[in-house]
Amino acid sequence: MIRDYGYIEDGKLGRPYDMRLLKRLLAYAAPCRKPIALSLMFSLIITLADLAMPYFSKIAIDRYIVPSWYKIVNVQQSPELLTKLRPHLLDSKNGRFYLISSREIKRIDPRLLKKYGNANILEKGRFYLIRGRNLADLPPHLRDSAQLMADGSIIIPLTQLQGLGAREIALIRQTDLHGLTVVGLILAGLILVSFTLGYLEYYLLEYTGQHIMQDIRMRLFANIQEQSVRFFLKHPLGRLVTRVTNDVENLNEMLKSVAITLFKDFFILTGILVVLFYMDWPLALVCVILIPFISLTTYVFSSMAREAFRELRAKVAKINAFLSERLGNVQLIQLFCAEKAQEEAFNQINHENFLAGMKQIRIFALFMPLMELLSSLGVALILWYGGSKVIQDRITLGALVAFLSYMQMFFKPIRDISEKYNIMQSALASIERIFQFMDSQEKMPEPLEPIQPNVLEGKLQVSKVSFSYDDAAPVLRGISLELKPGQTVGVVGPTGSGKTTLANLLLRMYDPDEGAIYLDGVDLRKWPNTLLHKQMAPVMQDVFIFSGTLEGNITLGRKGISRQDMEQILRVTNLYQFVSNLPDGLGYMVGERGENLSSGQRQLLSFARALVGKPRILVLDEATSSVDPETEALVRDALGNIVAGQTTLIIAHRLSTVRHASQIFVLNKGKIVEQGTHEELMALRGIYYRLIRLQEKM
Repeated sequence: MIRDYGYIEDGKLGRPYDMRLLKRLLAYAAPCRKPIALSLMFSLIITLADLAMPYFSKIAIDRYIVPSWYKIVNVQQSPELLTKLRPHLLDSKNGRFYLISSREIKRIDPRLLKKYGNANILEKGRFYLIRGRNLADLPPHLRDSAQLMADGSIIIPLTQLQGLGAREIALIRQTDLHGLTVVGLILAGLILVSFTLGYLEYYLLEYTGQHIMQDIRMRLFANIQEQSVRFFLKHPLGRLVTRVTNDVENLNEMLKSVAITLFKDFFILTGILVVLFYMDWPLALVCVILIPFISLTTYVFSSMAREAFRELRAKVAKINAFLSERLGNVQLIQLFCAEKAQEEAFNQINHENFLAGMKQIRIFALFMPLMELLSSLGVALILWYGGSKVIQDRITLGALVAFLSYMQMFFKPIRDISEKYNIMQSALASIERIFQFMDSQEKMPEPLEPIQPNVLEGKLQVSKVSFSYDDAAPVLRGISLELKPGQTVGVVGPTGSGKTTLANLLLRMYDPDEGAIYLDGVDLRKWPNTLLHKQMAPVMQDVFIFSGTLEGNITLGRKGISRQDMEQILRVTNLYQFVSNLPDGLGYMVGERGENLSSGQRQLLSFARALVGKPRILVLDEATSSVDPETEALVRDALGNIVAGQTTLIIAHRLSTVRHASQIFVLNKGKIVEQGTHEELMALRGIYYRLIRLQEKM
């Protein structure tokens, strides 16, 4: 029924028609003006072809399948009739009567027809006109009733055609058969045109939709990448992925199923009404009577479906969240034998989704038959009223058949309105969420007048810095410390003391609430973010490995790295031997999250990643916490050669890592409580001393 690739957050659903969003979306469609214009043109031509088919069927029936003519006699009694109908009359050879086709006689006012019939001007009975044949060509039993016309054609009573054999019919009605062939070829041509243009229209719609999706995805991804850490703390990963993929797919569904087809439906409905009123306006009015009932039914259904749709999407979102959380931690569930409890919890959520789905199905199950009922009622009205007019010779049989065909065509787009309504509703909700992310400006502000230093020395100074997350309790309280160029400084402390927060501030992932951080005497807020991040490289505790090659994970797509530089980086991080033993070397494919690498190898890879950009400042946050003691010793020895001459801040869980640092700062509850060298801090017998002794006992 309804395809939706997204979900509704907090039960919210956008307005079904928000012109502000649609107007903004047009900006992304602007580069595709030509394909859209061609699609509209093709749609119009297809509509005209579809509208023409029933009309040509009418022509085939009236002119070639059941053609009939009427005799007009005693014209002297009504000279005005002769004057009015003269262009449509055929003269008889003896000049005693005229012929008029059934198509033309339907255009005469019924009251006049009755008058002419009563005055014996319009002779009762119908005739068949034979063209291109002589009397001698006719079967003997038809010659006695045949009459000649002035143009050489022959007429016989229509009843005389009954009982003729196939060969005689083919002989007499050769002109009709030829006309049917022509109409058939025209219909085949219209079908071919409709098929060809339908293919082109679909292709152009897909091209336009894919082009718009590509553009929006790129802009959305680029904007998300530029947001600050605070933005990512507020928006879960699943929500971000949904924006870039599913919500954009919802938009594409609207473009394909609604945007252009709405115009096509409008063309069809308008065209059908125009043709119906052209053929017979009284019968067309009978059809129009149903429109208010159709509109009311569609409106009520759309309102009911919207509520059911919202409820179902909320339940689906709940299932997605449940599955993501449970399946992501399935080992924990298995270890505590909680499978049965989780199955019961999922059964409850799944049953709620089932009930919401059944509610939507019940609405559709009511609406669809109701629309079929109205459609059948329309057909019945046409058969009742139109059939009586055919019997009274007020419209032709072909017109009645065409009316029935047009009525079927009329209801098809109306049946689709409900589904298109919900597709558009879902898409607009997705568009609104997409634009909210595009408008998000939670970026680290760039300086109005950024500095462009010629040489970076690498001096870092933290001056009376305080910081808290979202107005919570302060994490750092008046921190001050200094890192001289080329100096290695360690920061240690209990869990929750603010060590990682300090590293994030140095990397300018956040700005301090109070105080400032200076690089070479210049506030970090005056440095261009790109330049700052090129000069400062982090090695974090949690190493994320992307699916792809080893080289891609080290370079992260950065260009200009020579083979010699890469080899040197591999050697100093003790990865060279490991990479050399791999069958594909740096081209070795790493699995998701580096599942085919050990924790030590992942940590070494993060070191190599940090060294690629040749930074002046290194920030190591618990960088050896996941490395075994043997690997830690190798890495520490290798880094000793690399950090020489570079400013390095080491946040350590294993205190052996900072034992040889020039200065060690001890944090506790957001404050620096101790500082000095390893020997000086051991002599104090304070927090640092207790941490050392605690690790020695472990």
